[in-house]
Amino acid sequence: MTSWTSVLIAGSMWVAGGNLRAAEVGLIKIDGAIGPATASYISRAIDVAAARQDACLIIQLDTPGGLLDSTRDIVQKFYTSPVPTVVYVAPAAARAGSAGAFITMAADVAAMAPHTRIGAAHPVSIGLSRDAEKTDDVMKKKMENDTAGFIETIADKRHRNAEWARSAVTESVVITAEKALELNVIDLIADDLPGLLDQLAGRTVGDKTLETAKAEIFEIRMTASEKFLQLFLRPEMMFVLMLVVIYGIIGELSNPGAILPGVAGAIALILVLYMSAVLPVNTAGLALMGLAVVLFIVDVFAPTHGVLTAGGIVSFFLGALILFDRSDASFKLSLAYIVPATVLTAAFFIFVAGAGLRAQFQPVQSGRETMPGKTANAISRIAADGGKVFIEGEYWNAVSETPVEPGQTVEVIGIEGLTLKVKPKNQ
Repeated sequence: MTSWTSVLIAGSMWVAGGNLRAAEVGLIKIDGAIGPATASYISRAIDVAAARQDACLIIQLDTPGGLLDSTRDIVQKFYTSPVPTVVYVAPAAARAGSAGAFITMAADVAAMAPHTRIGAAHPVSIGLSRDAEKTDDVMKKKMENDTAGFIETIADKRHRNAEWARSAVTESVVITAEKALELNVIDLIADDLPGLLDQLAGRTVGDKTLETAKAEIFEIRMTASEKFLQLFLRPEMMFVLMLVVIYGIIGELSNPGAILPGVAGAIALILVLYMSAVLPVNTAGLALMGLAVVLFIVDVFAPTHGVLTAGGIVSFFLGALILFDRSDASFKLSLAYIVPATVLTAAFFIFVAGAGLRAQFQPVQSGRETMPGKTANAISRIAADGGKVFIEGEYWNAVSETPVEPGQTVEVIGIEGLTLKVKPKNQ
């Protein structure tokens, strides 16, 4: 009996041991601007790490900043996360700028690699109705106070330096990792991920003690859709789509029936409208680019000797330059896109669209419609019952109310089907 009991106990221990797995931590890497795709990725990663019962989720961060709405979504997800969150600003020379400062301070554990930096969280105007150029001082102050209050509540909740957090918003203060640790902005500095895991081991987050000393790292990668959105929701992509809208619609107008340019332009227009609700678009920039298109088209028909085209080029360049809020480094359009696009658009309207539009309004140069008014010699007698003329390399049936003798010059006065109506030239 004793031997059977020993066997059963040993078997139970073996099964239990087989079900145990080494401690693991989840890892995601954010490199670039914070936007809707980033918020979705972080939210999904937290859910995955919780379902896997990971010891914690590490968010390795390097960002110049991003959209405030997406940042709020991420912070809210951190607050309700069932798994401890660790933001690690790395590698060396990485930064947690603007939105990155909010995200770093909102994590359960805030860590940075040596020689990294954090700060410069001053708000910028975001959205179609809040252009920086038109926002008055009162509204700017309200936005600043609201954002400063937001980061202060984050610091208070995580027991970090709220005074410095407010200065990062109101004064755009930036500090190094070493200074951040000294000022209680972050919790620790780690050279690399293994060093970070060693320092996290034994740390208490809520009612949970982190067991990460010998933990394995499981990287939760972006899905294909998240990668697409990360690439798609960029100022450069929206700018390219706007060019497709312009070229597509004007291409369809200058070549009616081509279909493809019009379809491409319509699809691009819908995508631009969607993106404009997400990205920090300046309506003044959109208006200037629209004015440029109008000037290009009008100059095709107005005898201005290129003055309107020159104005259109200037308007397009300035519109593209201020299309996105250039005070936010994470969402701005580079001159490397603006200058070639301006030159290409000007050339398109001058040499392609302009020629096509002019052709739509030019008189017909050949075909049946050009026959009236032309003259030819009768090659046979022409009367009301018919006759023949030779015109533009072809023989035509002809009728005339006044008889016409062979060799006599006639003028075409009309056409019915394949029969010309003519009259003697001197009549």
